[in-house]
Order: sequence, then C-alpha cells, then structure tokens
Amino acid sequence: MTADHFAEPQASISQLDFDYIRSMVRQESSIALDNGKMYLVISRLSPLAREHDFSSVGAFISHLQSTLHGELHTLAVEAIVTTETSFFRDLHPFVELRDRILPELIKTKRGTSKSLCIWSAACSSGQEPYSIAMILRDRFAELTGWNLQLLASDISRRMIERAQEGVYTQIEVNRGLPAPYLVRFFNQNESQWQLKDELRGMFRFFRQNLTDEWASVPPVDILLLRNVLIYFDVEMRRKVLRRVRRLLRPGGYLVLGSAETTLNLDPSFVRVRSGALGQVDGGFFVENLRFV
Repeated sequence: MTADHFAEPQASISQLDFDYIRSMVRQESSIALDNGKMYLVISRLSPLAREHDFSSVGAFISHLQSTLHGELHTLAVEAIVTTETSFFRDLHPFVELRDRILPELIKTKRGTSKSLCIWSAACSSGQEPYSIAMILRDRFAELTGWNLQLLASDISRRMIERAQEGVYTQIEVNRGLPAPYLVRFFNQNESQWQLKDELRGMFRFFRQNLTDEWASVPPVDILLLRNVLIYFDVEMRRKVLRRVRRLLRPGGYLVLGSAETTLNLDPSFVRVRSGALGQVDGGFFVENLRFV
C-alpha cells in the first residue's frame, strides 16, 4: 500500500487503542495524557501513519501493539510529546532575559569567571534557543570573548535534527520574529528561511529525555524549562525540580511557562516578579524563578 491510499484520519480511535498509546507515552516520557487528549493522539499520529503506509491511525496503533518495541514506537512517542513553539513565544520571558537577567548575570561575572551557560530544555524545533541567540548577538557583544556555553535539547530526535538545520517556513518566521531579525539573521531560499551559520553554530543540540539522568549537562546559569512541568504528575515535577537545584549555579535562573510554578513543589526557589524595576503590562507576572 502506498501513501496515496491512506484514508482521511478517522474521527476517533478505540478507547483500548488510546489507553495503549497513553501507557506507552507515560512509560517512555512520564507525560500523562488525560481522556480529553484523544484528538491529539489522532492528529499527531496521522502523519506518521501516512508516512509509513498504514491505512489509518487505528491500523498503525494495532501494528505497534503487535510488535516488539522499536523505531516506530519511539517515533510515535516523539510525535505525541512534541510541543508547540514559536520565535519569542509569549515575549515577556525574552524581555526579562534581555533587559534584566542577562545584564545582571554579566555584571556579576564580568570581574570573575567571564563564563555563562544557558540551557533551553524541551527546545522542540529550535525557535526558543535561536531567539536567545539573536538577543545575544544583537545586544551583548561583550560576550564574544567569554566562555559561552549554549545548550538546547529535546526528547525528539526529529526535532533536534530540524533545529540543527535551522530551516523554517514563511508561516513560522511570521510568528513572533521581528522583521529586522529576519533580515539580519536569515537567508531566504524560495518559500523557506534558513538561519545563518553564525547562529546555527552557537548552540550544542542533543537529545535529552528530562525524566532520565542529565549526565551530559554542565552547571547552568539560566535554564529555560517552559511548558513542560504541566505535563508531568506531581512526583515527577518534584523530581525534575530537584535536578534543577543541583544543576543551577548560585544566583542562576529557572524560567518556566506562565502556567507553571514551583509553589507546593519545591521551596528552594524564589519567584521573581516580571519588571522588577517597573510595571510591565499592568503587573503581569512571568515565572522567572531564581535559585537561592
């Protein structure tokens, strides 16, 4: 059967099929899918089923159930747990990084180590780390002579490969990317845009399941772990935050998503108000959490 014979995605899959996928995702990534996420499973697995010549998502899941764990199982989990992203997503954390957090850390380290390490965990297709790279190139030329370590990871090998390529569609660059940055940092190739080598070479990309040990990650000053904890249960959130505490250098920052918090999970973090030097958007709070 060829991809041309693939039917339109079915409106639903059986509860047994969903429970199987939910169990597999939980086992591999510790991400919990509730019953309301059946639509997500269908939408995320449809392209994968089509790519591998299955007649429907249900047929694809049946195949997974009847075979030993292998490449297709890994691809299925990665497809489901991949998160939505965009350049300068939510904007406020990047304003904080540019205007307060980075200047503060640079001032502290200027007379000592002249080293800075930033990790974008769960970076998906790379827009978050590249947004940081553009800020660094645009506003912090001083760091050129520093020991600068920039890290980016994701659970999905496909997303890591996409991020390393740094190729984005017109729709993707239209979402949140300032026009001057598009002109300065990208080359156009027909309907796609590729980041210039100077930015693509700034980050070390690697695959990391956040529920596994973080053996390949050095101590960091800024850890962006945005929109990840919300998918874990309480115990896994606490486990991840304990690892963050061990990894963050003194005075370092953990940046979470706007719907995430360390409250009632780990008392070792201090919530820092967005715009500490002035009101931002009528007192909007962003979860910039400083390790004590």
